[in-house]
Amino acid sequence: MSAAPFPPRPAIEGRDDRYAWFVLAALCFVYILNFLDRQLLSILAKPIQDDLGISDGELGLLGGLYFAIFYCVLGIPVAWLADRTNRVRVLSVACALWSAATIACGMSTTYVQLAAARMGVGIGEAGGVPPSYSIISDYFPPERRGLALGLFNLGPPLGQALGVAFGAKVAAAYDWRLAFLLLGVAGLIAAAGVWAFVREPRRGATDAAPASAPAGDTPTFSATMKMFFARADLTLVSLAAGATQFITYATLAFTTLFLMREKGMTLDQIAIWYALVLGVGVSAGIYLSGRLVDRYAASHPEAYGLIPAISLLLAVPFFIGFVHTPAWPLAMLFLLGPTFLNYFYLTPAVTLVQNAVPARQRTLAGAVLLLIMNLIGLGLGPTWLGAVSDWFKPTHPDTSLQLAFYSLIPFYFVAIALHLALARVLKRNHRKDAHVAA
Repeated sequence: MSAAPFPPRPAIEGRDDRYAWFVLAALCFVYILNFLDRQLLSILAKPIQDDLGISDGELGLLGGLYFAIFYCVLGIPVAWLADRTNRVRVLSVACALWSAATIACGMSTTYVQLAAARMGVGIGEAGGVPPSYSIISDYFPPERRGLALGLFNLGPPLGQALGVAFGAKVAAAYDWRLAFLLLGVAGLIAAAGVWAFVREPRRGATDAAPASAPAGDTPTFSATMKMFFARADLTLVSLAAGATQFITYATLAFTTLFLMREKGMTLDQIAIWYALVLGVGVSAGIYLSGRLVDRYAASHPEAYGLIPAISLLLAVPFFIGFVHTPAWPLAMLFLLGPTFLNYFYLTPAVTLVQNAVPARQRTLAGAVLLLIMNLIGLGLGPTWLGAVSDWFKPTHPDTSLQLAFYSLIPFYFVAIALHLALARVLKRNHRKDAHVAA
C-alpha cells in the first residue's frame, strides 16, 4: 500500500472545528514543554559542566543515549496501550511524569543523580508524541492533516527558542537548577489541564473512508510491526528521518556550548540571538514543509522524500559556514540556513506515516517511526559529537567542538541519499496503484 491521496472530505465545521483547533493548540503547548524540558540540558550545558565537572562525552550521553534508550524503547508499549485505551489520559499522565523528572534534574548534585533524572524524563516523554499524532489525525481530515501536524511540529522549535531565552536568562540571573524546577511545575499544571479539557476523539472520525473494523478488532502489536517493516516506504522514511535527526540532535545538544566556548558568546547574548535564530528558522522550516506536503504530495507522493532531500542539500554550505566562522555574529547568520532547512523532513515523515496506515494502527506506527529515528538521531547524534570532541581535545583543546561539528557533514549526504531512495519507492508505488486503478 502506498501513500496514495485520500478522496476529499469536507472540513469539520462550526463549533467542532473551533474545538479541533483548541485541541491542536493544547497539544502543541504540551509539546513545547516536552521539548523545552528535553533541550534544557544542552541549553545550560556550560553552567552544568562548570558545576558538576563533566566532560563533553558525558554531556553527550546525558542528552543522547541515556535519555533515548528509555524514550524510544518505552514509546512502543506506551503507544500499544494508547491504541487500546484513552489517548488523552495516557498523554496527561506522561506529561506529569516527565515534569516531575525535570524537577528532579534541578535537584541533582552529582552526575549520577542527573543521569537518573534524565532517564526519568525519557520515560515520561515516551508517552507524549505518539498519542498526540493520533489524536490530531482524528480531529483533522487527510487534506488538512499536513497543516495540522506541521503546526503541531512547531512545538520543538518553539520549545527550543523559549528554552534558550528562558533557561539562559534564569541561569545568568540566578542558577541553572531554578530553570529545571520552574519548567517542571509548569508541566504538572499543563498535565492537569489536558486531563480536564481535552476530549478523546472517535478513532478514524475524520478519515475519508471511516475505519470499518469494530471497536474490539484492534490490530495486534505483532501485526502492526510486521506491516510497518514489510513496507519499504515506511522503513525508508524512518531511516531517512533518523539520519537527519543524527545531525539535528547532535547540533542542538552542543551549539550553545560551542557558541560560548569557541565563539565567545555569553548567556545573555545566547538568550537573545540564538533564541531568535531557533524560533524563526526552525518554525519557518517546519511550517513551510507542511504546506508543501499538503500542496504536492497528493498528486506526487515522491514529494515526501524530494522536499527533505533538496532542503538538506541546500543546508550543507550554510552549516560549513556556521562551523568555520570564528565571529559569532556572522556565525548566527550562517546558522539561520541549517535551522531553516534541516527541519523540512519532520512533517513529511509524520504525515506520510499517519496517512498510510489504518486509524487503529496510527499511534503504534507513529511510535515505531519515533523509535527508529530517535534511536539513530537522539540516541547516537549527541553521543557521537561529544565523543569526537573528547577525542580531539588532547591535541586541539581550543577547537575540539569545531572539529567534531565538521564530522557531521558526511551524515548530510547519507540523509539525502535515503530521502531520494524514499522518493523513488513512493513514485514507483504511485505508478503501480495508478496502473491497477486503470
